Amino acid sequence: MKTDKNSDSFLSQYPEEACANALKLRKLLSESLPNIIEQVNIRAKMIAYTYAKRYAELICTLIPSKKGLIPGFNRGGDLPDPEKILKGTGKLSRYIEIHSENPIQSPALKELLKYALFAYSQRI
Repeated sequence: MKTDKNSDSFLSQYPEEACANALKLRKLLSESLPNIIEQVNIRAKMIAYTYAKRYAELICTLIPSKKGLIPGFNRGGDLPDPEKILKGTGKLSRYIEIHSENPIQSPALKELLKYALFAYSQRI
């Protein structure tokens, strides 16, 4: 993964548990999405994971908060979700909420990342 030099300082603004879980999630993203590019968007208060600067190349986002993390999936409404972990009703995006380490280690999230990468490869 090509990391953004601002990601550590960006994440340090949030509670320790959110930072620790963000690091674990970033590791999972790096392992699951080969050569993904991490881009911090300070104004939007999120980190984007993409293969280029176009929105169509976006795989997912990471939005930290005081309560935890919200990974959002581009075109998440089109992704298979057999475990029903995705939330939201938007046409393009779906998200999950992470308040502990457990969802990060779940097979359902790992499968969702595989589906997201496959969906990306089909649309590009």
